[in-house]
Amino acid sequence: MLEPLYRAGAFAAYQITLAVGIALMPLALLARRLGVTIPLGDLVAATGRAYDRMRR
Repeated sequence: MLEPLYRAGAFAAYQITLAVGIALMPLALLARRLGVTIPLGDLVAATGRAYDRMRR
């Protein structure tokens, strides 16, 4: 019963992090020029892995 709800939540979290990552890309590129890294890729990868585990 809770598995479909958890799967939907993982999918929503993955989609939201993708949208936030795309929206913050200019900021991340500017920060990289200043020598600061923002781990947006790590966040997107982690939510992607969580969603992939739920699909199996």
